[in-house]
Amino acid sequence: MAKPIILSIDAMGGDAGPDMVIPGVALAVERRPDLRFLIYGDSSVIAPLIKAHPRLEAACELIHTDVVVRMDDKPSQALRAGRWKSSMWKAIEAVKTGQAMACVSAGNTGALMAMSRFCLRGLGDVQRPAIAAIWPTTRGESIVLDVGATVGADARQLVDFAVMGSAMASAVFDLERPKVGLLNVGVEEIKGVEQVKDAAKMLRAANLPGLDYVGFVEGDDIGRGTVDVVVTEGFAGNIALKTAEGTAKQIAQYLRQAMTRSLLAKLGYILARSAFDRLREKMDPRKVNGGVFLGLNGIVIKSHGGTDAEGFASAVELGYDMVVNDLMAKIAQGISNYHRAGGSLDLAVAEAGED
Repeated sequence: MAKPIILSIDAMGGDAGPDMVIPGVALAVERRPDLRFLIYGDSSVIAPLIKAHPRLEAACELIHTDVVVRMDDKPSQALRAGRWKSSMWKAIEAVKTGQAMACVSAGNTGALMAMSRFCLRGLGDVQRPAIAAIWPTTRGESIVLDVGATVGADARQLVDFAVMGSAMASAVFDLERPKVGLLNVGVEEIKGVEQVKDAAKMLRAANLPGLDYVGFVEGDDIGRGTVDVVVTEGFAGNIALKTAEGTAKQIAQYLRQAMTRSLLAKLGYILARSAFDRLREKMDPRKVNGGVFLGLNGIVIKSHGGTDAEGFASAVELGYDMVVNDLMAKIAQGISNYHRAGGSLDLAVAEAGED
């Protein structure tokens, strides 16, 4: 029998808390029978929900916690009130101690990042963490990072993101040398802010074996799937993510309105229903729910707080995939390659400063 994959779950996170999390975990174990769970939270609320799912009940251990990190808590407040004792902290700590292989939470993003950094610490010489999202494209899927962890990343940090993003692409998409692009306002070398132009010089100079740096990409290249990994800092990345989510909802609303406008439109919908169903499936944000915190000594998955059980199950399955495909080892190898190219990077930094 295959070794079980053990994930820790913050059951109190998200807008709906356990009422969304537990059915989501139950869906995930139906699809991935080798999953096992350590579930943290208020046992008086969670235990009856688990009992409704016999397969989950047989595959989990429930650990009671009294403290909940609220969705509107500031990261500093969450650390003061929830360190050592909240469901969020305990779920992260299980990864640190080796009891779990990855942690999944739909809780407060800032608090989850702060606790993860405090508990797990940074990975090697990686200066700042990034949140990486899997992005649906016309060619399949890509990885975009950072989508909110590090606002105003400098050139060296953008190179870190490129290395970690390519390692994740190797793990998720089984690519030997993922194509990587830096998000910019144009593809010409003279365009963009200095840190992005400096990062481009560093990536070219390093010529890292684990990634194929192809140059600058623009916003419309994200949806086209021009590259496997799109690298940006957290401010632009988060805006891009929220814009894409909003656009998907806008298009869905337009389609609903168009399909109910007249009898002929309703007939057209019936005739083309299978095509619309495929489009809805492709645009469903729940299918790609979950951001991966990269740059830490452990795997933490952030689910959207407003998702439903189907979306949370997707985040759990993302955590499963990261463990099965050995994400941490691939990142460590990428970082090792990066440091072996250190001389080239230092030269690039010096040259960038002279321009």
